Amino acid sequence: MPTAIKFENISKQYRLGLVSTQTLSHDLKRWWVTNIQGKEDPYLKIGDVNDRATKGESDYVWALKDIDFEVQQGDVLGIIGKNGAGKSTLLKILSKVTAPTTGSIKAAGRIASLLEVGTGFHPEMTGRENIYMNGAIMGMTKAEINRKFDEIVDFSGVERYIDTPAKRYSSGMMVRLGFAIAAHLEPEILVVDEVLAVGDAEFQKKAIGKMQDVSKGEGRTVLFVSHNMAAVTSLCPKSLILQNGSVLNIGHTKNMIEQYISLGDTNSGEVSKDDIKYRQETAKVEFNAIRLTSKNKVSDSFGLGDEIKVEIEYIVKIDGSYIKPSIHLIDNVGTCILATANFDSSNLTKDCFHGKPLKKGLYKTICTIPANFLNDKLYKISAFLVTEVPTEIAIAEEVLTFTVCETGEMRKEYSGDWIGQIRPKMLWETVSK
Repeated sequence: MPTAIKFENISKQYRLGLVSTQTLSHDLKRWWVTNIQGKEDPYLKIGDVNDRATKGESDYVWALKDIDFEVQQGDVLGIIGKNGAGKSTLLKILSKVTAPTTGSIKAAGRIASLLEVGTGFHPEMTGRENIYMNGAIMGMTKAEINRKFDEIVDFSGVERYIDTPAKRYSSGMMVRLGFAIAAHLEPEILVVDEVLAVGDAEFQKKAIGKMQDVSKGEGRTVLFVSHNMAAVTSLCPKSLILQNGSVLNIGHTKNMIEQYISLGDTNSGEVSKDDIKYRQETAKVEFNAIRLTSKNKVSDSFGLGDEIKVEIEYIVKIDGSYIKPSIHLIDNVGTCILATANFDSSNLTKDCFHGKPLKKGLYKTICTIPANFLNDKLYKISAFLVTEVPTEIAIAEEVLTFTVCETGEMRKEYSGDWIGQIRPKMLWETVSK
């Protein structure tokens, strides 16, 4: 297949808090060194990696650094990564919203982009006028747009408001019409950022179906950025991981998602008090340790037939506290497949907390995941310590990661991947009639 997009040494540098350098001395120095002396821009030699978790030492930051990869015609490429990884910056450079600091992009054909809510819309123009304006920007004639007009309006579902100024549209209506325009005006390359998350579930399903038609049926190229791993899995056979502005890996989507989900995980089945990162804390209780065990051994890898125990140790800091541990089990595409707790009601009042209030001290609660229940996948555990006050909860999100593997004790007659979030061992029976 011919190459549709080629990224060559793409880097993007920003000065924190400012547009360009915003100082006359910096701008004059850059101009003198690069244009008169013919030397390398001195500001390309400085700058920190784009890691939001660290303070950094420089006013300059590399949003992207040395990006090199190719996308073949007809490919549907998922681009995944944490917030700040550079995903949106990469698409903005491809869409010519911003220019790279170094490098170049070669793209074969017209590019239609849906990057942010309202991108490419004039708020004073009606939906109808915006359709024609976007088509003209893409180089289409009025006759070509006319042929697609009814299809665009029908897909977007905003027919009643098509002659209303775009500034009156909700964000959902804006996304619907924007996507319909981008997908139907026959671009060779369709670029879609996380903006689809604004739409409702019905529209997201419709949009993903359209992108599949565009790629498979019409042989067009799609770049899709999303934090919804299920959407990436269903749409993109191949994905790329961005981390701190650099390409970490590119390959089969299933493998890339599992690598992405496990980024930053250093535990081996156990995490102790000082290493537990909280999303929310409470003065009443704190985690002491969280671990996974099977057959009395701590581990982060289990067989399909292993019984897995989630042990939660916690320190009660105020006498008379009502504490109930809870866990969420999250699969390899970020979907919570179950939530469980040792109380019977979701109404977090003292009445639903069976037993006596706890005194200060160290406690341990164990939740058992039965054998032959989970599929052979990567999973994460989020842990919670729930009090009788709904707002006072200790939360440690995705605190443990573990894998469940096929060990040969079950279903050896089939060697492929079993679909589904769980894989229980059901009772089957055949009788002659």
